[in-house]
Amino acid sequence: MAANENGDCMNEETQTGIIPREYGQPWPDYELLDAGDGKKLERWGKVITIRPEIQANFKPGWSYAQWQDMAHWEFEEQSSTQGNWKNIKPHAPEQWLISYGNLNFGLKLTKFKHVGLFPEQQANWRFIKERVNVGQKILNLFAYTGAASLVARDNEAEVAHVDSVRQMITWANENMERTTAGMQDDCMDAGGRATQGAVAEVEQCMEQLPRNLSGIKWVLEDALKFAQRELKRGNKYDGIIMDPPAWGLGVKGEKWKLENHLSGLIETAYGLMNPGAFLILNTYSPKVELADLAASAGQYFSANQLEIKQLWMPTKTGKELYCGNLLRAIK
Repeated sequence: MAANENGDCMNEETQTGIIPREYGQPWPDYELLDAGDGKKLERWGKVITIRPEIQANFKPGWSYAQWQDMAHWEFEEQSSTQGNWKNIKPHAPEQWLISYGNLNFGLKLTKFKHVGLFPEQQANWRFIKERVNVGQKILNLFAYTGAASLVARDNEAEVAHVDSVRQMITWANENMERTTAGMQDDCMDAGGRATQGAVAEVEQCMEQLPRNLSGIKWVLEDALKFAQRELKRGNKYDGIIMDPPAWGLGVKGEKWKLENHLSGLIETAYGLMNPGAFLILNTYSPKVELADLAASAGQYFSANQLEIKQLWMPTKTGKELYCGNLLRAIK
């Protein structure tokens, strides 16, 4: 199945509009190598992991023995929400760095099977990179470890990053610091390679770095409640990014189910959007289908303002993995 340069699927279903798909694409520091039999094999820089994947309900391209030969770590579930990492290769790191363009991300093994990045979101990072302009105001809700925040900030937007988990805010801030340090190191390396005028070259390079990449506004708060307060304050944004969990617990232990809050999220986002602003909403809940997104968003956006798709990732072995649903809207 072919994809165009934007990662959009070009198969018959997409062309006829039955089930539109968009594909996250691999980059030098990430590949979905293979998937199948309820698992996925991924390369993060030089580290290869095996993780459970409920959507991988097909046969893999390679044998499990081949996976084991390649992998450094495998996550073994102990319950529906937690588990442990089994070490396959001695001396494999438990924490490491990868890059996306000039952005740097710290990854680590967690008891929830995640490592700090959702690579299928590369489809949305492309969109943000292409659309966000200098000085625009971007609100990233349920913002996790900050990849989308950094992509927007790298375009010199004003970014508010909101998450209710302190560890995620800290992780995102560290990613920002890693990126800033990496950019500065690149400038110093360029100056060191210059035979003449090294100081001038370093200064010129530093001047061309995104100004105040560290100027992200970090907000430790319930994302929906913060957005609702922003609405009452009369604040507006040029882009809103939402990656809400399917379920979970709020700051005070209150239960969260996405299907119960979907309409409220879209209504609040719509009220916060300037004319011409964009909305990105990802959903992973099996109880929120494309029709639910269309019905909820259709109360506020016309059909020609909406883009509702499935999000997929291709594997190196030619398989394709469903990664959730995606809504984009322009006001």
